[in-house]
Amino acid sequence: MVHKNDFEQISGYVWELPQAYDGRMRVPARIYGNAEVFEAAFRDSSVEQLMNVAMLPGIVKYAMAMPDVHQGYGFPIGGVAAFRYDEGIISPGGVGYDINCGVRMLASQIDYAELEPYLKDLIAAIDRHCPSGVGGKGAVQLSDKELDDVLEQGAEWALSKGYAQRDDLERTESGGRMAGAQAGAVESRAKERGRPQMGSLGAGNHFLEIDVVDEIYDAEAADVMGLSRDRVVVQIHCGSRGLGHEVCGQYIRTLQDAPRRYGIDIPDRELVAAPVDSREGREYLAAMAAAANYAFANRQVLAHFVRKAFEQTLAGKVKNWNLHQVYDVTHNIAKIEEHQLGSVSGVGSQRMRLIVHRKGATRAFPPHHPELPAVYREIGQPVLVPGSMGTASYVLVGTASAMDETFGSTCHGAGRTMSRNAALKQARGEQVRADLSQQGIVVRTGSLKGLAEEAPYAYKDVSVVVDSVVGAGLARKVARVRPVAVIKG
Repeated sequence: MVHKNDFEQISGYVWELPQAYDGRMRVPARIYGNAEVFEAAFRDSSVEQLMNVAMLPGIVKYAMAMPDVHQGYGFPIGGVAAFRYDEGIISPGGVGYDINCGVRMLASQIDYAELEPYLKDLIAAIDRHCPSGVGGKGAVQLSDKELDDVLEQGAEWALSKGYAQRDDLERTESGGRMAGAQAGAVESRAKERGRPQMGSLGAGNHFLEIDVVDEIYDAEAADVMGLSRDRVVVQIHCGSRGLGHEVCGQYIRTLQDAPRRYGIDIPDRELVAAPVDSREGREYLAAMAAAANYAFANRQVLAHFVRKAFEQTLAGKVKNWNLHQVYDVTHNIAKIEEHQLGSVSGVGSQRMRLIVHRKGATRAFPPHHPELPAVYREIGQPVLVPGSMGTASYVLVGTASAMDETFGSTCHGAGRTMSRNAALKQARGEQVRADLSQQGIVVRTGSLKGLAEEAPYAYKDVSVVVDSVVGAGLARKVARVRPVAVIKG
């Protein structure tokens, strides 16, 4: 059992478990966060999981936990780890079941005072256009051929069908399409679950939210993103729905005997893995990319219908009901990337091809990175960090320090402090809705039980999480938004 005093404090926001702590560790393990975050990390098994990740073959630099860390399957949620492409592994547990769960932000030129009289009508219209709930049907029904196109083309499929604007794709991570996706790598059961769910929100921690910008920290960056104080924005948080869940389960089953066959030592069976450049590794990458493309297309279709709801509700009532996309980020993914590393095995600084696992973590690339769209080249990649239903969310930008420290990665949200079962014991859904109403937040939900599971008290203080990544140099603050209406499945 790892204890707090086994860690060394490297700085005010970095805590390290030395590699020497356990002879099986191949690199140190690091937790990013202030003292409060560090203490909270020991309330569940996330620190043990982080140490296990540090034992996997091919890992470089550190096994890392962001400030929103909490226990997950295999990897902790909030975990980041990079492995050498030539001799490392890929692990479905390092991506998670909801492949490419992510957040998209749309921004408007509407002052909240102008919108407020129509808020309830607007959230009702969005709720009608954007189905939610466990197993619910989506706004768009797909044929077998269309589903395969979605899996291989992602948001480009949505553009071809009139569900996207070209700027949307430019302001989406990876352009809304992951290369190497193969529809054939996705089994039929996953396709059966995904076919009817395109354009749906799902349940759990997924949400669709109308927010108001209530603080600007970096006026120049906010202006580039089209964010202004007191203006209305929309956040869409969802992923690859049942399709992604099935893909993860499929490959966890497929890879059960891969560690034995390839001589991979894993400390936890939830960390089943295969060499990146093996047949099984390549097949999982192809299926994971396909599920990620489904998620990109899903959020894009939802954005289309949010725009339609804005038009139907607000045309002729406000000056400009149009919504432009700020950015779309993925939280659960493994990506092949090149990074500059310092001394590796006695060799000087070198450029290395890696497979970077970000599970409950967001890419945070710095200014001038070649993967950024031209509009954000000078300020860095937008990072969207949602809070809970009753708290603020933040817009950040990536930094050069993040690129040096964490492979260009930062936090993805507030992070849970209690399980869903524990949250249910605290209050009923009716009480949570009443509390949010007292704060002036309109809530629409298909499940009061689900609402109680996602109550604000079940999450960390997102401001503490954000201040930790800013203090550690992994991101810079641009703006803060507060919720005025929430849809939960």
